Amino acid sequence: MLENQIKEIASVDLFKKGRDKSLFVGRPYYFDYEKAQILVSDAWKNQVKGIPQGTFLLAFYDGEDGVQEAVLLRALCPSKLPTDNDVVSSMIEYYKEGSDISGLAGSKDKSKLDDFTRYEFSFSGLECRVLGSFYKINQTLEFGADLENFYAANNYSVYKATGDVLHKIVNQRDNDLIAGNENEFKIGHIRYSSSRRFHLEQPEVDVFISPQDFIGKRTALFGMTRTGKSNTVKKIIEATAEISKKSSVKKLSNQLEAINPFTKEGAPQFPVGQIIFDVNGEYANPNLQDAGTAIYELYSSDVTRYSVLEKSGFKVMKVNFYREIESGFELIKSYFDANRITGDYVNNFIAVNLSEPIDKEDRSANVRFGRIKAAYLCCLHRAGFPAPQGFTVQFSGNKEINGEIDPVKGITLQQAASWFENIWKTYKENDFFSKYEQTKGYEWADDDLKSLMIFLTGFKSPSEKNSVSGYRKIRVKELHDLHTNVIDKSFEQEIPDLLRNGKIVIVDLSQGSPVVQKLFSERICRAIFNDAMARFVNNTPNNFIQFYFEEAHNLFPKKDEKDLTDVYNRLAKEGAKLHLGMIYATQEVSSISSNILKNTQNWFIAHLNNDDEMRELKKYYDFSDFTASLLKFSSGNDKGFVRMKTYTNPFVIPVQIDRFLANKGL
Repeated sequence: MLENQIKEIASVDLFKKGRDKSLFVGRPYYFDYEKAQILVSDAWKNQVKGIPQGTFLLAFYDGEDGVQEAVLLRALCPSKLPTDNDVVSSMIEYYKEGSDISGLAGSKDKSKLDDFTRYEFSFSGLECRVLGSFYKINQTLEFGADLENFYAANNYSVYKATGDVLHKIVNQRDNDLIAGNENEFKIGHIRYSSSRRFHLEQPEVDVFISPQDFIGKRTALFGMTRTGKSNTVKKIIEATAEISKKSSVKKLSNQLEAINPFTKEGAPQFPVGQIIFDVNGEYANPNLQDAGTAIYELYSSDVTRYSVLEKSGFKVMKVNFYREIESGFELIKSYFDANRITGDYVNNFIAVNLSEPIDKEDRSANVRFGRIKAAYLCCLHRAGFPAPQGFTVQFSGNKEINGEIDPVKGITLQQAASWFENIWKTYKENDFFSKYEQTKGYEWADDDLKSLMIFLTGFKSPSEKNSVSGYRKIRVKELHDLHTNVIDKSFEQEIPDLLRNGKIVIVDLSQGSPVVQKLFSERICRAIFNDAMARFVNNTPNNFIQFYFEEAHNLFPKKDEKDLTDVYNRLAKEGAKLHLGMIYATQEVSSISSNILKNTQNWFIAHLNNDDEMRELKKYYDFSDFTASLLKFSSGNDKGFVRMKTYTNPFVIPVQIDRFLANKGL
């Protein structure tokens, strides 16, 4: 049924059906490349059921037979007519006489004005934006987002676009795909204004989205709280999950395949992975605003949920700091960076190299690494991180300094900590260390081991009496909450694997502190980004992976931050070639780094409540046409009412987004 309807709409003759006399609104009296000014009357406006701000109009060229060209216009605001001053003067005089001018200006029976005056009063000017032109080449309809030429204004007549003609306009694509085909999805319907008296009397005109616009691209959703951002995100997740099911190759191959990432019908070649950073818990848990449903319920067989807390139905998102040494150490470094914890001994600690030596035959390097690794684990032990049951460390000491503890046989963390503390305490006094340096040409303890012994003991040198915080820097709840002593495989390894198989991952960060939220999201994003980059460098195909960020201002770099190595900036700038897409939602345009905004292709703008945000928004596409209407908001009627600009649609469209219902298919 829908497919037949789409085909009928696709075959609509815009030049014939768009010239319906009942939809005539007026004639231009000024025309240029950017704007047009139209003479309209109250009777014509009433006949077409109003011309709200943002209405799409078509100016057809009437100058000569056989020329099929129509300029697409958007209604902006009233414009001044040369006769306006005379009309205003006449009205004022009429008001002074106390005459009754109630009723429609175009109705003879309800006005006491004479026919000529009533006629003059009914005309006004309408300023419009020129969006481009429709024309035919070899009987094929094409659209250009500018004007190749324009004629004298008197050569055009203007009509309101409605019904099938409007459907054709708002679902215009820059490629050959037909809007509404089997691989596109309805996201809502056209809506021009908060007021809906005329709107409710007319058939809804559906708006479709192309998955190619969103998959692998950057998408922004801006608007005040409770204006429908999350609902729109869920619609995009839903559409992406459905199109992923139609992928032509069901499993990602590790072999090089020189294929287009999309089929000619618009479906992806490989299943699409999706990861949602759920700051408020509304995607991972049932909630009232979605009628007791959530994304995880709609796609329960394909969803894996992670949480910072242990709870039923979720995988715990923690790291075993003793088993996954490098991952745990990276979390510690991220915590220090996020909290601006610095100092010379702290900087030396986080600079320690905990990577295993590449050459397994290099005995000296492996012996030194064994001591460094053990000293680091002792720091964790002293800081109160619970170790796995029966956990021991084994490394090479020297019989001259071992005393009663021989670490090569395997010792407890408590014994190892005491061993290193004693070594540092006697490091300058024991002749063994000075003789070792004289014999070998280098110290027994390298810089990394020294940094760890300082952190473990709290003394910057063996002879010092004043201590520093040392391991107490990591004896904090935020870091302890990231550690578990039972997990065998890191979430940083597990999540990319799930996404490569086209699964949906929901990371529930609702019960974590802002620091924890930032740490986990950044670590996961970097792990996925590094995995994608490695596959790209090795000529291995990447399937599409979509990132969803709610309350993005808590995670993304601020507007004036210039660090282009930040993982979110890298996702925005380099993600396209790696088939990584990102969808982010927040309240203010100004809260997001300009580096990310400049690389964003899809925009959904709901209500914004101040001029500062409008100034930021006006920098992008043709949103300047909507700044006045975006400031106005009716809490009862306007939820989900957005202005949408997608990658393949050449202009902004006002849309009422459909309600997401997980118990209802697309």
